[in-house]
Amino acid sequence: MLKLRNLLAVGKNNNNAVRSLSTSGTSHDSESWISKLLVRKIEPTKESHSRMLSDKEIIYALHTHNVRPDSMSNYLNNYKTTVALINDKKANLSCDLVASWTVQVGDMDQCLHLWKYTGGFEKIDQAKEDLWNDPEYLSLMQERSKFLRSRHLQYLLAFSYWPQISSRTGKNIYEMRSYRLTPGTMIEWGNNWARAINYRKHNNEAFAGFFSQIGRLYNVHHIWCYKSLQDRKETREAAWRSPGWDECVAYTVPLIRDMHCRVLAPTEFSPSQ
Repeated sequence: MLKLRNLLAVGKNNNNAVRSLSTSGTSHDSESWISKLLVRKIEPTKESHSRMLSDKEIIYALHTHNVRPDSMSNYLNNYKTTVALINDKKANLSCDLVASWTVQVGDMDQCLHLWKYTGGFEKIDQAKEDLWNDPEYLSLMQERSKFLRSRHLQYLLAFSYWPQISSRTGKNIYEMRSYRLTPGTMIEWGNNWARAINYRKHNNEAFAGFFSQIGRLYNVHHIWCYKSLQDRKETREAAWRSPGWDECVAYTVPLIRDMHCRVLAPTEFSPSQ
């Protein structure tokens, strides 16, 4: 019969925990699973979390387009032409397409486009001014509107502790895991994932990690790259076998208000395949 051996009071360092649940005559020094679910205290800071967690001179724009089911082919041809037009204007624009995807599992009939702006929001302002005065670009925008049901834009910053984004080759799938955090917990998320990401580098699956700066706030997007769904399964199972991964997950769970994932396939014009 299990007996409650010790219940420690709240400590000054917020280390609330039930230290041990044991059988008669057995003692445990490790923290119980209950203590792992408690969120650790974050000290007040005068710096914004964006300054502490990222390089603000590089901004990413995530365009989410919900496409009419009967118009996907026309939509993709239109966006491919738009990408070519922007690439032709690179001398004036400080932006590059990182990747384009269609959703295979999750929000169907949806496309995602990730753009990188080097030079901060000043370069975004310049690019917008240039493109919105280009008749060909405006014509493509007008044509594209016929193929869309809705669209959404977020400006993102990349977490500094994630590996540098590098284009992938060959045949791959991507998983975007999106989290909506409780306001005020972004630093705590970063503290835990700065350790957790080390458990997810063995198969080169970490593609990109972002948090929102403008748009829906306190959103986090983690993007993983796999060879297949089976490769995804095996890679994730290997992470769970790594000592310490479960603790990182346990500390981040209380920070999440909701989450969802999408499996993505790169478009033919995506720089990262």
